[in-house]
Amino acid sequence: MVNPEDGSQPTGSRFSQLRRAAPVILPSLLLCDFGHLADEIGRLEAAGVEALHLDVMDAHFVPNLTYGPLIAEATRKCTDLPIEAHLMISKPLDYVRQFRDAGCDHLTFHIEAVADPRPVFDAIHKVGGTAGLAFNPPTPVSAIEPFIDLCDSILVMSVMPGFGGQKFDSTALAKLRQLQDRPGHRPLLAIDGGIHESTIAEATAAGAELFAVGSAIFYPGSDYGRALTQLTQLAREGLAHEGSPH
Repeated sequence: MVNPEDGSQPTGSRFSQLRRAAPVILPSLLLCDFGHLADEIGRLEAAGVEALHLDVMDAHFVPNLTYGPLIAEATRKCTDLPIEAHLMISKPLDYVRQFRDAGCDHLTFHIEAVADPRPVFDAIHKVGGTAGLAFNPPTPVSAIEPFIDLCDSILVMSVMPGFGGQKFDSTALAKLRQLQDRPGHRPLLAIDGGIHESTIAEATAAGAELFAVGSAIFYPGSDYGRALTQLTQLAREGLAHEGSPH
């Protein structure tokens, strides 16, 4: 990875710039064919994706085990796109440097995993990354409120983290609206879990700008370009309803 301290690119700030292109679909590589990772990423780039999403699970914070910095490094070797590492792990502070060195621009960790998120924010920003704070469906917005000014993004989970293909939890929509209406610093608003053709428009209408999407893109026989075009169009249609009475 290029060292952000010398002023060269890529740097974590590229992720924050995605707001200019919102709504943005971030394919979650969890369901891709890792035996042909370069080909999969090439297909996604040809389809016009703006960034990639890596679901990192430790079988401790969540009941599943996926991959670590080595897969992030392999992904970086295949692309210049911004990469988000969604750290669904118990000790995110211990892995900030590893995932940045592996090439991740944006590191998102969970409020539920730490007693105090401030040291994690500090560590991410110190190494030139941007930082996201995620919170699960049972966790209220009030739990993250003291830390919002430190966030580059906020990831509202619309499923419990751990597995793909879960049903969308609509409580995420009220949280997005609450965050969107909050005065002052407004981080990028993201949503993850159960995002597909039937849910993406209402998520956009509630204020989501970034969408981590897995099974709605990665399925047998999928045409990535068609899937991404359809999802993006539906998300844009949701913008027409943004700010309407709820």
